[in-house]
Amino acid sequence: MNKNDTVITTIEDIGVSGEGIGRVDGYTLFIKDAVIGDKVEVKLMKAKKNYGYARLMKVIEPSPFRVEPECRYARACGGCQIQEMSYQKQLEFKAGKVRGNLLRIGGFSEEELQEVMCPIIGMENPFRYRNKAQFPVGTDKDGKLVTGFYAGRTHDIIANTDCALGVPVNKTVLCTVLDWMEKNRIPAYDEQTGKGLVRHVLIRYGFTTGEVMVCLIINGEKLPAVEKLTEALGRIDGMKSITTSTNKKKTNVILGDSYEVIWGQGYITDYIGDIQYRISPLSFYQVNPVQTRHLYGRALEYAGLTGQETVWDLYCGIGTISQFLAQKAKQVYGVEIVPQAIEDARENARINAIDNAEFFVGKAEEVLPEYYAEYEREHPGEKARADVIVVDPPRKGCDETLLKTMTQMKPERIVYVSCDSATLARDLKILCKNGYRLQAVTPVDMFPMTVHCETVCILSRVK
Repeated sequence: MNKNDTVITTIEDIGVSGEGIGRVDGYTLFIKDAVIGDKVEVKLMKAKKNYGYARLMKVIEPSPFRVEPECRYARACGGCQIQEMSYQKQLEFKAGKVRGNLLRIGGFSEEELQEVMCPIIGMENPFRYRNKAQFPVGTDKDGKLVTGFYAGRTHDIIANTDCALGVPVNKTVLCTVLDWMEKNRIPAYDEQTGKGLVRHVLIRYGFTTGEVMVCLIINGEKLPAVEKLTEALGRIDGMKSITTSTNKKKTNVILGDSYEVIWGQGYITDYIGDIQYRISPLSFYQVNPVQTRHLYGRALEYAGLTGQETVWDLYCGIGTISQFLAQKAKQVYGVEIVPQAIEDARENARINAIDNAEFFVGKAEEVLPEYYAEYEREHPGEKARADVIVVDPPRKGCDETLLKTMTQMKPERIVYVSCDSATLARDLKILCKNGYRLQAVTPVDMFPMTVHCETVCILSRVK
């Protein structure tokens, strides 16, 4: 096939970035805005040897799973890749993706997966679930200040202050910030020139407390007319924290390395179950609190704690899972590379009166092997052990050195929480070749309307 060819195809699947996947005589086409079951006419825009990228020209026969999107910007915006597909079909697609990766990458058989796969946990209301959002600020072609989200695969801002996945207070905050910028002639940051001041507006919201945080990411040290901004934002119900974070680098990284409080306090609080968490602008905290309760509840169930266990929580963030585990474990050790997150984890343990959780700063793949080696030096003839190890790594999965050390410590159970089922499948294959058996897998839809899916699974040691 050649560029500018026009063809008709039926969408069979969804790609990792949300594009519909169709095939013509064995040639694979990736087509944005098409959903599974659509029969479409497309124009080939970029042709590779075995695959190409095509533009949707016309939906000839709409899929039975195609729905009217909740948000009128859904097609242009890069945030919701599959909002035009029914939610039930989204859940089916995500569960199938997890299963497919375990088959193809993990090497598990259909019979094995029949025994271990649990139904995906979806949401009753798959909108307005995000407790955090980061909105870029810029100007449109007419020079008007705008904020919203980037269009797919670009840094062009789709002007929208009322995202369907975000909480309603976001609109009030964004309109207040834009109004302050206009009245005080505060320039938005320009990625091309590196000039301008306000880059992003970060908003966090406590679902159980109603507390609101606003952090302005700025290309400078100070904000002009700061009193006018804090006075306006401070009138919003629930406002507890207004901060700035300086980022002068030409980078896609949003936040700077630190933040400064300009009004109120440097954190908001929220609860998951009975555990209270203090969340700063730099804290990692799951963005969907409803599904987080399901995810961590299932992780705690899989850990099978009786009160006698020593547990390692690797990639612990601000200790979100650690605090859950500590309620039912003898001792919990948390490891996280971000120093600020460990400070938050220790503070969260303090305010919850949890005295059986200890936290270490460092890479999990370094801290655990060092602990393992040091323990053997100090206790000749003994092996360092953990009863349960919980891992919640970033998208790239676990380092192979870490997986090796985990199996050497011979925990009875390993609970693996994953945001990428492909790297999960790769790591499970390694663990199952080194003395562990996969017992249960549960997909959890943490991010409705997107292609992303969390998974939690339990492995037990083969005696």
